[in-house]
This record gives sequence, C-alpha cells and structure tokens, in this order.
Amino acid sequence: MTHFDGHEAIWVFGYGSLIWKAGFPYLERRPALVHDMSRRFWQGSHDHRGTPQAPGRVVTLIDEPGAQCLGMAYRIAPQTLAPLDLREKNGYLRRVVTLHFVDTDGSPAGSREQTAEGLVYIAAADNPAYLGDASLTRIAAQIAEAHGPSGPNSDYLLHLDQALRDLGGPDEHVTLLARELRERMPDPG
Repeated sequence: MTHFDGHEAIWVFGYGSLIWKAGFPYLERRPALVHDMSRRFWQGSHDHRGTPQAPGRVVTLIDEPGAQCLGMAYRIAPQTLAPLDLREKNGYLRRVVTLHFVDTDGSPAGSREQTAEGLVYIAAADNPAYLGDASLTRIAAQIAEAHGPSGPNSDYLLHLDQALRDLGGPDEHVTLLARELRERMPDPG
C-alpha cells in the first residue's frame, strides 16, 4: 500500500473496464502488457455488474508463466488512488507489476519509455467474492443473467471484447466468452 509513497505520479494498469471507461483524471494513457498473467472472468461482482443474490462476473488476473495480458496503463496523481480503491473494493487488492508499453499494433513502444513499475488491482482466490473457474457455457450463462447498478453484465463482457480488438490484441478467454454470450443472447446489446 505504501510502495509509491512520495511519488508525484503512479502508473496503474487496467485490464477490464478501466480499458474503455477510466472515469478518473489521468496524466497519460498508454497500451501496455503485463507478463506471466492471464485475464479471467473468475471474480464475482456483487456491487457493479450483479447483486449479492445474483452476482455477475468480472475479470481478475491469475498468475500464468509465459502468458501476457494486454491492457491500458494510466499515469495518475497519487490522490487518484482513493477513488480507484473505492471502485475496486469488492475483493481487489493492489499489486506492484512491471508494465511493458506497446504500440497499438502490439509491438514494443519504439523510442519512448519501454517499461515502468506500476500498480494493478487483482482479486485473488482468497477473497469472499471470488467465484473461480467454470466452463465457458456456465460463465456466459451467469453473465447473460446478471445485472447490477453499473448495468448488464453482458455489456461489460462485450465492451471488453471490443476494447481489446480495438487495441489489436483480442484475448482468447474473452473472445470465446463473447461468442458464447452472443449465441445465448442473439441481441445482447
């Protein structure tokens, strides 16, 4: 929690809704990768994309040697962490990671800074909202039915799928779930 105390700016890595919906002020925004981690719809959402009675599913990161996760890095002022901590309160904790900046085609960032230390919010398996692995069919069914204060869970999945395509790096787990959802909900929005 105090790793970046005294810094004038901090990098934060977004790999879910933060890719397309920052909702906070930032100084700079750049596509980036984190290594040895994969994005998975294994975290329950009781407060944004579902309810306590019918939780939705949102993404977290799991450790996976050799994997890469594409997302968006934001350079923020330290006071921006307070609203982010509130937004990510449902089981997410901060973790320090190395960000590898890329161009939108996925290639290294050229002559600009190539890496930086930053924070990422991860929901580990020991938090009460963690749902864990399930079949794509079961995850898609839960996403299709869930709705919370931030809207339908299906919107979250479809926006994430599109945002990753726009970045030039579709994620197989997200793509397969989106396909499964579209088959289940012919007009998901």
